Order: sequence, then C-alpha cells, then structure tokens
Amino acid sequence: MSPTPSRRSARHRRTTLALATAVAAGALLTTGLTTGAATAQDSSAVPAARAATPLALSPATRTALIRQADAATERTADEIGLGAREELVVRDVVKDADGSLHTRYERTYAGLPVLGGDLVVHESPAGKTEGVTKAVKARIAVADLTPEISAAGAESRALKRAKALGGTRPDAAKAPRKVIWAADGRPTLAYETVVGGFQSDGTPNELHVITDAATGEKLYEYQGIETGTGKGLYNGTVTLGTYLSGSAYQLYDRSRGGHKTYNKARSTSGSAGTLFTDADDTWGTGTASSSSTDQTAAVDAAYGAQATWDYYKNTFGRNGIKNDGKAAYSRVHYGNAYVNAFWSDSCFCMTYGDGEGNTKPLTSLDVAAHEMTHGVTSNTAGLNYSGESGGLNEATSDIFGAAVEFSAGNPSDPGDYLIGEKIDINGDGTPLRHMDKPSKDGASADYWSASLGSLDVHYSSGPANHFFYLLSEGSGAKTVNGVSYNSPTYNGSTVTGIGRAKAAAIWYKALTTYMTSTTNYKGARTATLNAASALYGATSTEYKTVAAAWAAVNVN
Repeated sequence: MSPTPSRRSARHRRTTLALATAVAAGALLTTGLTTGAATAQDSSAVPAARAATPLALSPATRTALIRQADAATERTADEIGLGAREELVVRDVVKDADGSLHTRYERTYAGLPVLGGDLVVHESPAGKTEGVTKAVKARIAVADLTPEISAAGAESRALKRAKALGGTRPDAAKAPRKVIWAADGRPTLAYETVVGGFQSDGTPNELHVITDAATGEKLYEYQGIETGTGKGLYNGTVTLGTYLSGSAYQLYDRSRGGHKTYNKARSTSGSAGTLFTDADDTWGTGTASSSSTDQTAAVDAAYGAQATWDYYKNTFGRNGIKNDGKAAYSRVHYGNAYVNAFWSDSCFCMTYGDGEGNTKPLTSLDVAAHEMTHGVTSNTAGLNYSGESGGLNEATSDIFGAAVEFSAGNPSDPGDYLIGEKIDINGDGTPLRHMDKPSKDGASADYWSASLGSLDVHYSSGPANHFFYLLSEGSGAKTVNGVSYNSPTYNGSTVTGIGRAKAAAIWYKALTTYMTSTTNYKGARTATLNAASALYGATSTEYKTVAAAWAAVNVN
C-alpha cells in the first residue's frame, strides 16, 4: 500500500537526516562493505569461518522475516536516504549464523517499477542498518512521467526487434508496462515489453525490450529464457524420489519440495505435459531411444533435479530454488530434435530437448545443475542476462554446475572443471567449456577486456569461470579426478588455490548478499572480496587469494 501524502511529506523531511547518515558512512554505502562482517568476525560465540554463513531457514521462518521487513519498508527507505517518491518492495531475506540480516529489495518511483533500482540492506545482529549494496548509485528522479510515444508504439518496436533477431510467431506475451529504466545510471521513463513466440532455434521467446518512452529508442534488451547446450548424459543406476499413487508410481519427489518430471511428447506448447508413471518403480533402460515416451531422459532429468536440490540444501542450507521449500518441475522430450535445454522463470521449470535425431537428450547432470542455477540467480542477484552481468549469470551456472557434479560423486560422471565433457557436441571429443582455460573452446575469453560485454553471454562468462578455477585449484599444471589442467594467468603470477568448497561458499555468498542486477566484473570482484571478508576475515588467506585470482584474469 502506498503511503498517504502526509506520510510522504514526513518522509521527505526526514530524508535530510538519512542522507547525512549516508554521507557519514562514506565508502560503506558505495562499496557494499558492512561493519556487520567485522562484528561477526569479532564474535566469541560464533567462529569467524561460520559467522557469516547463511542459515538454513524453514519456509515459515523465511516468510516471517519477509513480512517483518515488509512492515518496515518506509522506515528502511528513510534510513538509507531514498526520496519521497521512492518505495521499497521486499524480495528476499538472508540471515547469517551470527544473526545479521541481508534484505533484498526492488524499488518503485511514483508507483512505477525501477529496473536497476534493486538493492540489499545489511543489518547487524542488533538490527542496526550498517550498509547498502545498490545496483546503481544514481539518484532516482524523473522530471516528466508522461510518455511521448504510446504503449502500442513501444509494442510495435519490440515486435520488430524480435523479428530482426530471427524470432518466429512473435507476440506481446506481456503488454508494455511503464517503468523507470535506471540500470545504466540515467533514470529514464520507459516501456518494458516482453515478446513471446519462438527464437530462431525453436526455444521459447521471452525477449524483454526496454524502449525510451520519449524517443522510442531501444535502451536495452535481454532474453528471459536462459539456455545451455548439450546432447545428454547417462547417469548410470541412480536412486530416485518417486510416489505410489494407486497402483502406479509417479516420478514425483515429495521429499524435495514436490519435484515432478513431465513428458512433453515432442510438443512445444500447452501445459506442462503428462506426468511420468511406471508400474514397478524401475525406470528407464540406460540408453536413449527415439520414442517420445522413453523414460531414460526422465530419469536423468529427475536425478539432476534431486542432485541440485541436495547440493544447495546440504551445502548452503538453501531450501529449493526460491529458498521457500517448493520445487520447480522438469519437462523432457520438448520439441522435435530440439538441441537445447532451458530454464524459464515464467513456468518455474526446466525443459530438455532430445537433441539430434531425438536420441541424444540434453539431460546431463552438469546441464541440469547449470540450468536450475539460473533459477537461483534469478531469485537472488537477478543478474541481467546481457553484457558483463549476463556473462556472470552464465558463469554462476557453470560454477555450480561443476560444484553439483563434484558433490554428487557419481562414478559414471566424476566431478571436473569441464562443462558438457561427455556429450561430444563438437564432434572431436572436446567439452563445451573449459574453466581452467576458457579460450580452449575457440570463443570464450580467458581474461577481462573492455570489449568483453559485447560477446555472447556464454563466452563472456570465461573470465569468471577462470577466476573460480584459479581460486579453487590455483594456476599451473595439475590433475584432478584424472583430468589434466594447465591454467595460465594474465599477469604471469602464481596462484595457490583455497579449495573448491571455500571458493563456492564465497561465490554463493557474493551472489546472494552482495551482487545485484547490474553487477559487472569489477562489481563481482568487490562482491567476492566482501564475501571473503565476511566469511574468513579481511586479512585472511582466502581474502588475499580472491584478490590474486581476479588480478590473474585482469580484473583489478
């Protein structure tokens, strides 16, 4: 509910004091560093390595924390110095082991959503606001909220853009809505149009086009469907969560939020599909067939979902993709010879094609974990799927795709720092991506450069993947689980890794606490340093290695 005019005026008067407080905080507010991290490390009750670790919250506890934050949005807006026309909308809350809270907000201006207005407020265990991480530092203010072009005009421009990108059957899946576009640091009245239909390869389209409401100029675009490529991977004999309903077993995992696996039977439209059932609870044959009812792809999809759920819960206490105890669902046999897999926020589901000849389903474990991690990213930092933030979005999925693979300990697919290593999509036995030296794929960048943001997001992910490998394992030649790596550095330095578990903990905390929708590579460096400081201390080996690993990929 919006404040009454009198409350708005009162908040406006109080903003002067709030801004003075913000100035006093100095770098605290501009870098996202919080004194709460220092407090956690000084705590005698909680060891430094655990103090900033996120707690596993029950759905009820998380809901209560969100409601508590929601009731205090006006006071919080005052404390962090927002203007009288700005309001906060709670998106999520993370609670650390020492009691610190990190509340993620969206922002509105004059009732309009502010794209790029997201921020995270950091509170000490005592409830004191100690820092803010903002997507943009610019003051949100727009002089004229009357558009010069119509919503229909914005829609027409968006549809033309979708066609220019090779889209088929484009339609306005969501009618244009007025927004404030602020992600580039220049708050502008705009329209956001979401275009449906299909992309050129048959993937559903959710193209978001941001159009200047005064000039009709395209300000930004990104794809809401987050894709990866692969041709399927058999996981061997695995145990699945199923449910006996009447005389038939369902591929329905009630122990992991109710995950279900559906058969699209070559369809690309309509409902989720038909829930897989079986008479004797013995699923699949171990080999894929061209049948649209083949269970093997469903087994791999269900296994990938449960391995990903278990990793996030057992490692970080995260209770599902949204951290609310509810599972997404999976769909297999999508389309005819569709060579892709994708995550969609709109259906909150994972979808797999059957690959070339409908005999090579894209249901490998690393693809499954990669794609479902897109859901985690969407529900935490919300990294825009374009430019450098898009590359970081993709890298996050690669990082946790590898982490899930290591964690699963499946003898048919031992963990490694390769993405899609067994699918041979290139026809020569090479994987899709190499985290130790991304340029081995012929397209990804090993190091940051000013032109990085112009690359496809699957290739601009390279430096972040490289950073994670160096942080985990270090530079130079080595062998891990029988795979040989030889990772170089931009500056010729030697990096000694801190181990994969600590590297993943740092990236996860950065993603959930210090990154925002507009985070670029420089911002990712700051976020991971903040995370390392909170978890291990600002003088720790872990903190110093984070800095060294970023320097080794030319991010300083």
